[in-house]
Amino acid sequence: MMTIRSKSSRWLARAAVVAAIAIARLSSAQELDQKQFNLFADPSVVRCLAAFPDDPSRPPSASVTVKRGKLNDRLNITLRNIKTGLAFDMFTVEHSKFLADGTVDPAFVARNKSFGLAWYQSDLQVTNDHPNVTTIQTILVDQIFGFDPVVGLDPTNTFHLGFWFNDPQVPFDLGCEPGATVPTVTPFNGEHHAGPLAMISLPEATNLGPLCLNPDLSSDPVHCNP
Repeated sequence: MMTIRSKSSRWLARAAVVAAIAIARLSSAQELDQKQFNLFADPSVVRCLAAFPDDPSRPPSASVTVKRGKLNDRLNITLRNIKTGLAFDMFTVEHSKFLADGTVDPAFVARNKSFGLAWYQSDLQVTNDHPNVTTIQTILVDQIFGFDPVVGLDPTNTFHLGFWFNDPQVPFDLGCEPGATVPTVTPFNGEHHAGPLAMISLPEATNLGPLCLNPDLSSDPVHCNP
């Protein structure tokens, strides 16, 4: 049996296709200007972070949304299932500690465990409010960088995001460093006397951090289009 479609039905079908293409294009454009990603908890401190350490269905998490703006960008970070009362310091950094699969990056070890250039962005505080959301507004997407010609530091991007325990004594007392006799001290707070890493972003397929929304895939290695 032959089915004859009316002009109106054919017009509606074409209109639906055009609308679908328009929506797809719009979504692609929005993806370049907005991104969501999660931070990865350093396995050595997961139980210290977790509000429910014996409940694997509620692991500590940090979800991030970054949105490009005309003059600067907006980043929201939401912390969930993390012990109330913990305080952290959030930085953008040049390198992650981990590879994309969550294993420690051998290059991180070879760099004497350096995160490269680090840029202080905000304090984070876990309170009884739910969810715990912190917002910053600054240059972030594709263009965040620092440089210092005095020490020979060329323009260097910090496309990774992480946060560190503010007080080194706190994770030590929580048992984050079994076998250690003194707390680990890092420079990741305003007093340059912070604790160990808590959570950080992982490299993407481009080997760049998630704050690069517009990678140049034709370059080797891949770099970010500003």
